[in-house]
Amino acid sequence: MYPGTIAQRFPDRAAVVMAGSGDTVTFRELDERSNQLAHLFRSAGLTRGDHIALFMENHPRFLEIVWSALRSGLYITAINSHLTGEEVAYIVGDCDAQAFVTSAAMGRVVDEMPWPDLERVHIRLMVDGTSTGCDAYESAISAQPTTPIDDESSGATMLYSSGTTGRPKGVLRPLADEKPWDGESRLAGLGATYGFNPDMVYLSPAPMYHAAPLAFSVNAQRFGGTVVIMEKFDPAAALRAIETYGVTHSQWVPTMFVRLLRLPDEERLGPDLSTHQVAIHAAAPCPVAVKQQMIDWWGPIIYEYYAGTEGNGSTAITSEEWLQHPGSVGRARAGSVHILDEEGNELPPLQEGGIYFSGGAAFEYHNDPQKTAESRLGGGKYTTLGDVGYLDEDGWLYLTDRKAYMIISGGVNIYPREIEDVLIQHPAVADVAVFGIPNDDLGEEVKAVIQLLPGHDAGDGLVSELMAFARQHLAGFKVPRSIDFTDELPRLPTGKLYKRVLRDPYWAGR
Repeated sequence: MYPGTIAQRFPDRAAVVMAGSGDTVTFRELDERSNQLAHLFRSAGLTRGDHIALFMENHPRFLEIVWSALRSGLYITAINSHLTGEEVAYIVGDCDAQAFVTSAAMGRVVDEMPWPDLERVHIRLMVDGTSTGCDAYESAISAQPTTPIDDESSGATMLYSSGTTGRPKGVLRPLADEKPWDGESRLAGLGATYGFNPDMVYLSPAPMYHAAPLAFSVNAQRFGGTVVIMEKFDPAAALRAIETYGVTHSQWVPTMFVRLLRLPDEERLGPDLSTHQVAIHAAAPCPVAVKQQMIDWWGPIIYEYYAGTEGNGSTAITSEEWLQHPGSVGRARAGSVHILDEEGNELPPLQEGGIYFSGGAAFEYHNDPQKTAESRLGGGKYTTLGDVGYLDEDGWLYLTDRKAYMIISGGVNIYPREIEDVLIQHPAVADVAVFGIPNDDLGEEVKAVIQLLPGHDAGDGLVSELMAFARQHLAGFKVPRSIDFTDELPRLPTGKLYKRVLRDPYWAGR
């Protein structure tokens, strides 16, 4: 289903509710406004397969802009709202956008963009105001019909990798042949796996430009469910939102779990979470101790999956399964999982190697044939997201780390995630990043950069305490040789860490 179908049945049902302000968009409004924008794009000459870009904070109108593309056969690229004007301009140009939609809140960044270099963008719209050649969104769509365009067809997102290891690249997948109101087999899968249904209330505490929040929000609306969007994540506010809006489904990243668990008991245990039936998490590895505490608190309602924007495959695991296989991210749900060496040879159970999928959806990295080729082995039969891990004898997948961040010290492979999972358990640690820095004898040595919780002071005493704590749980060669402290790690709101921002200065000139 899609907004038109739901709007006919339940026109006044809330499609979007902003958690903080309570601002609400009904399915009738979502349907009509997305139709108006689709008409505007058609009148400006955009046809099936063309691209538009969306640069906006979590906003009541975010999803109507997305739906305008999904019902008119367009690709839409939602851009990280924390980027600079130069970074936004790179993505707008690289994705071949002919239209650009933004908001007044992004006005300062939009003013910085080199618009003369973006000649292809001939439609520029701004919600809540005007700036730098952007027309007012509201008046621009008001002249358009609220009925569907004549040639509705399925569009798609083309989202960009976060750029943790270099320039971000767009993930391009073929447009579906099905009509926007089709796709019942996919919806049936979500219903069976996560219990999606017309009465669901889905909480999205993360930025909407990220792949998972956007996809799950769109699919919740396909069922006729209400999407509650947090303007910005706050752990105590997230719990209150579950109680206030009767949230049934939600999605999180592990750093959110850590912040939830660190709340004072009166904030953590006060809200009524009895409506909460399904809590989904992904996007980054979750430390075993953190997930165990979450299951102890919320019960066996926590579901995890491993997948990427590329859509080349996925795994899934329930709480009950995870308790039997702690640390696993599940077994294959879409496609088949393979652990391969660099020559493409299949490795036996319990042996670490590159994680590859076969039989999943096709994708390529837009304008980057080299990166596309690097993601494949076996003549294209196997594709990877760049992660390292292993399968056990029963096919359960365990993530070790990103291949790009593996530390090779004295010829020994060291995986930062294992060290990070230990250090995050120390009562003084709010967040941690581990990576390799140059060592003339060993090649690399282990460095930890730590963000402390309030009330803890950095100093030699704490460094010694943290190293001793790590030594209790890790082999000596894995214990950081040095620890630095920072006020805040460069982590995206999606939970993904810009580790290269921390790592690169140590390697300058090497």
